[in-house]
Amino acid sequence: MDPQLQPSSTATNIRRIPNLALLIPMLAAIVAITPLAIDMYLPAMSTLALSFHTDVTTVQQSLSIYLAGYALGMLCFGPLADRIGRRPMVIMGLSGFMLISLLIGFAAQVEVFLGLRFLQAFIGAAATVVVPGYIKEVYGDNTAKGMSYVSLIMMLAPLLAPSIGSLILELGEWHLIFFIQSAYAALLLFMVIILLKMPSDKDQDTRSQKSFLGAYATVFSRAGVKLNIASGVLTSFAFFCYLTASPFIYMEVFNLDKSFFAILFSINVGALMLANILNTRVVGRYGSLRMLHVSTFFGALAGVGLLAVNLLGLSYHFTVIMLIPLMGCLGIMSVNADAIVLMKFKQETGTATAVIGTLRFGCGALAGPLLAVFYNGTAVPFSALMLSAVVLVGICQCNRPKHQAGAVT
Repeated sequence: MDPQLQPSSTATNIRRIPNLALLIPMLAAIVAITPLAIDMYLPAMSTLALSFHTDVTTVQQSLSIYLAGYALGMLCFGPLADRIGRRPMVIMGLSGFMLISLLIGFAAQVEVFLGLRFLQAFIGAAATVVVPGYIKEVYGDNTAKGMSYVSLIMMLAPLLAPSIGSLILELGEWHLIFFIQSAYAALLLFMVIILLKMPSDKDQDTRSQKSFLGAYATVFSRAGVKLNIASGVLTSFAFFCYLTASPFIYMEVFNLDKSFFAILFSINVGALMLANILNTRVVGRYGSLRMLHVSTFFGALAGVGLLAVNLLGLSYHFTVIMLIPLMGCLGIMSVNADAIVLMKFKQETGTATAVIGTLRFGCGALAGPLLAVFYNGTAVPFSALMLSAVVLVGICQCNRPKHQAGAVT
């Protein structure tokens, strides 16, 4: 087995954990159902509008509806996973996602399509909300390392999904996109039933006995959690600023064509992947807290550089140069902030994941409106918002009580 994939010495009996060379890609593939469901159908939006005899803006609402359904699903299934176990949630989530994706392919009215998209996201959240808990079970004190591996693999999904969707449209109608999503879930479900058998699935001591609201109260009242949740949420806000603004910045402000934009977008995804590789190599030695602090510091420097080059009106080359290290730092900040939070819990990892995920999507949804409010035809508002998010993460970390700073590594 690759030594870099070895779980920490604090993990539960390694012999009872499935082969990590299969387990980690499988967990990443489960989480990837969300970006695949979001991004794979984007090239088909115009075709969907024609098929449903409606306008594109109505079809575009399905994206917001999906995000709302996913957030609500995480809120509901997070505490439930802590009470009844992770494995039933994965099986239920993938089964529901498989069935509803199949039904979407047969939808004949836009109203049915929108309703099924909500249900697809809602039930799919049951499968994805448990993955960080499994990673923590395997990697123990090195949770951030495992999360970096999963993030590294999962990043391929949003990178490839639009191209896969376009290829599917060359082969058939939009319905085929959702039939393939259903088949993907079916394959994962088969693998989960056969391979995903973890110690915690039979260990009742890992189950929470708290009520639905009690589980959330535990998460929010745990010492050293709020500021790290805020750090992860602010990091996501910076990500959403980039995702929302980058097409406009590159193609409108800098007048680059679509093909070149795709290349630059891929370069930034590559920076995120390299950052996760770096994190897997060094986080075990230095700890998540130190990695969070160092990446926040260098992220702030890159953010200052990004704002400066756009205030000075320099060419797009400088924006690209500043974005590469900034995106890499955001990747390291994100996985380590989440890992620090998860390490605070033994029985409420599902609830903690639900809190993190819901707040991330909610805060990320603010990126678009804020960018619109501060729009001035340049990349300055986009740069300023990204820098502000990183600086606020630094403020959160500076405000940590000193006795907590050394409690988590």
